[in-house]
Amino acid sequence: MDIVTQNNFDELIDNVYQTHCVLQQNAQKAINLNLTIRNWLIGCYIVEFEQNGEDRAKYGTRLLEEMAKSVKIKGIKGLDVRTLRSCRIFYNVYPQIRQTVFAELQKKLSTSIRGSLTTELQMTTNQENTIRGALTPELPEEYPISSKMLLSRLSFTHFVELISKSDPLERLFYEVETIKNNWSVRELERAMNTALYVRTGLSKDKEAIIRKFKNQKPAQIVDIIRDPYIGEFLGLEERTTYSESELEQAILNHLQQFLIELGTGFCFEARQKRITFDNTHYRIDLVFYHRILKCHILIDLKIGKFDHADAGQMNVYLNYYRENEQSDGDNPPIGLILCGDKSETLAKYATSGMDTQLFVSKYLVNLPDKKMLEEFIKRELDEFV
Repeated sequence: MDIVTQNNFDELIDNVYQTHCVLQQNAQKAINLNLTIRNWLIGCYIVEFEQNGEDRAKYGTRLLEEMAKSVKIKGIKGLDVRTLRSCRIFYNVYPQIRQTVFAELQKKLSTSIRGSLTTELQMTTNQENTIRGALTPELPEEYPISSKMLLSRLSFTHFVELISKSDPLERLFYEVETIKNNWSVRELERAMNTALYVRTGLSKDKEAIIRKFKNQKPAQIVDIIRDPYIGEFLGLEERTTYSESELEQAILNHLQQFLIELGTGFCFEARQKRITFDNTHYRIDLVFYHRILKCHILIDLKIGKFDHADAGQMNVYLNYYRENEQSDGDNPPIGLILCGDKSETLAKYATSGMDTQLFVSKYLVNLPDKKMLEEFIKRELDEFV
């Protein structure tokens, strides 16, 4: 290639790259905006029903539980009780984005849907004054950040973190710093966890405190699309390759087949099952349903040595399953922690809420012997290590 041709080619590639980046960012913003609007509206629907629903007394305090079951039947993923509760709080904490939401709906929704929302979204002057007064006397009458900027610069995952702050002034501080510094959700979370608001308020050199959080690498598009909230909103299937290492993944592949081939009632249900607590996501390596024991079997694999934190984590999983996944007639879930290194292995069963010796005896008969599982892990480690 001569110099002129090379320059033209470089310009071509640069144009393609710039176009790709701009439109990809636009796609990301559109996804985040629509997800945030949807969840704010869900919060609006919940509050409206709680206040005016003719049959609201029928559901009482179990409204969110009943909603979660019903929307799941409709095929909507991700709207569990915790998320619905976050939507309701989001709506109550951010009334100032109402007009921007309404403006966006004018563009996006059909006439019939827009009409059904008009009463709920168009506010009287008295209502607006009530909301402004509820923010806090310390804040100016007009909110310092426009609702358009809030919606365009913050994702719903950001908002989940922000609504955890009950003090409006503290929440405003984190909104401003997140937008100004282009913080990812994890940077915002880190700032909150290290009490940046309090430390900045106490410090004489406030800029020095903030400066430590500046110039952070912005979130990549691929990381945004991997956000579980986004994946559920778009109806994308979650990938199953989140294990810590290729070795762990290989063992899980064999373990899954090994348990099914035992022929003792293991029915495979999920791989890398995600559960979420307060915007933090955890994954259970394998989930089976045991048709004889009539309960879920949760399996967690750790390549290293067993640690007390492993038991604590499994207990969280068991409690979650007992409260959110256990159906009528099911027995409490059982956890199995498999640990191993080159010198020793451990198979540990954990039970949660099992107070009947009859069931404990029954599961000991129907589940693989601990020694058998330890030998399985040893064979796997010998083969791959």
